[in-house]
Amino acid sequence: MKTIKTLIAAGALTISSVAVAADMKPAVIYDMGGKFDKSFNEGVWNGVKKFTTETGIEVMEFEVTNETQREQAMRRMAERGATVILGVGFAQADAISKVSAEFPDTQFSIIDVFWLDAPNLRQYAFKEHEGSYIVGVAAAKASQTGKVGFVGGMDIPLIRKFACGYVGGVKSVNAGAEVFQNMTGTTPSAWNDPAKGAELTQSQIDRGADVVYQAAGGTGTGVIQAAADSGKLAIGVDSNQNGLAPGSVLTSMLKRVDVAAYETFMDSKNGNFSAGVRVLGLAEGGVDWALDENNASLVTADMKAAVDAARNDIVSGKITVHDYTSDESCPY
Repeated sequence: MKTIKTLIAAGALTISSVAVAADMKPAVIYDMGGKFDKSFNEGVWNGVKKFTTETGIEVMEFEVTNETQREQAMRRMAERGATVILGVGFAQADAISKVSAEFPDTQFSIIDVFWLDAPNLRQYAFKEHEGSYIVGVAAAKASQTGKVGFVGGMDIPLIRKFACGYVGGVKSVNAGAEVFQNMTGTTPSAWNDPAKGAELTQSQIDRGADVVYQAAGGTGTGVIQAAADSGKLAIGVDSNQNGLAPGSVLTSMLKRVDVAAYETFMDSKNGNFSAGVRVLGLAEGGVDWALDENNASLVTADMKAAVDAARNDIVSGKITVHDYTSDESCPY
């Protein structure tokens, strides 16, 4: 590209000028579970779709089905001339670290990673613990038994971060509440096992849980269905999942990965792409809870007031929600 050659000749290559709209070729690599997982990947797809709708620029896509494909797919996208490549999920960290070094004139972006260091790489991290805290407040307000549940996907610090924030929110309303916790597994298959998610949920319900929050990718659809079948409440995650079982999903903890995807491609298109880490919490609009017609009858005025108060206190700094990943402990 002329822009790149000019800047190289001047010895001042800036990553923001690598791609211009005229020759932009964006690409995205979804992770295990696929882009229609009703959760994390689909949230990214929503951002990709919004970008394409607004600009008319098609985005090359690849859906990972096994771990060996991540690096291969990323390198193939770069070799095909992709100007900006988005990797979805922490599991793509090693791949993007290698490939971004091999293609220094290509822009790269990754979600759920913040520890890499490359001049052509943007990283997005989210304060999932903050969003989980406020839905924990909602869960405690909705519970009739004083017992609620959490079902995670793969047992990793990131998912423990969701769980700990949730416990903090629950305990802020009812210090004596019981919070049952289960992880689906220790391998990537834990993200796509709805049957196991349903089984774990039913076990928690049998112990008295009447609200179950899931952070489990595609596995979460089983959690939601099991709660609905038992006449209990579920809490969705990442995307707005209230509509998966209207009247049975109390709310969803929104993790705005769609914003990360849309922002990555739009900044690249407009010449505003920059490397570094972007951390999005409640104050930045990166996490929140979902209110719509599907859960309107479930959210009482008292519940909304309590969640709004907690939300405002977190944003103002009056409440600091513990981040499990900071010390791998949960004090609640």
